Amino acid sequence: MKLFDSELKVMNVLWREGEATAKHVSDVLKASVGWNINTTYTILKRLIEKGAVERSEPGFRCRPLVDKASVQQQETDDLIDRVFDGSADKLFASLLSRKKLSPEEIEGLKRLVDELE
Repeated sequence: MKLFDSELKVMNVLWREGEATAKHVSDVLKASVGWNINTTYTILKRLIEKGAVERSEPGFRCRPLVDKASVQQQETDDLIDRVFDGSADKLFASLLSRKKLSPEEIEGLKRLVDELE
């Protein structure tokens, strides 16, 4: 399931909250992004149609049906395919060349690679 940036903003609220009214989601996004209530409701309806969110009554309660880890995995796979020619090592090299890592972070990455072998 492909989620667009605006949909991810809504999903992030629901992943944090677990379950919330559409009004609450709208209030959070109004404060953080500046969206009006109609924008949030439109995106929630689109997420419901996609099967990413379940709506229940009373009160237009919303609950995520897809977990964040699954979406992150799919988005990462898509990024690797689109931008790095399907090569995870090219993505990893790009990430590492962007930021100076502390010795602790480097050690943590080494442990992670060792666990994957």
